[in-house]
Amino acid sequence: QVQFVESGGGLVQPGGSLRLSCAASGFTLDSYAIGWFRQAPGKEREGVSCITPSDSRGDHADSVKGRFTISRDNSKNTVYLQMNNLKPEDTAVYYCATAICTYFSGSLYIYGRNYWGKGTLVNVSS
Repeated sequence: QVQFVESGGGLVQPGGSLRLSCAASGFTLDSYAIGWFRQAPGKEREGVSCITPSDSRGDHADSVKGRFTISRDNSKNTVYLQMNNLKPEDTAVYYCATAICTYFSGSLYIYGRNYWGKGTLVNVSS
């Protein structure tokens, strides 16, 4: 059974940091592109970061570039999202999923595919 489990969310003050984890079971992560998505209350879900099997650095949406870093540890079958300098507008439920990472006119587009976790809540507030 394919399963993603996200963890690491919580309450943090503006300017703080969190590291989210996405642990996979039932399949091997390193053969798939994996994306991090978020959905804030009343807003559409957006893709924030993506990492492919051929690129260990990954890439990020403009809204988080320079603050978020995606990485993977194949030995642990886990993808991480390091989030620094958090802002109140980063408040959302964060999900990981198998994904398609693509570019159009120089901008990154991330599309979720068929396997999703249940999410972890990040609340940035003073």
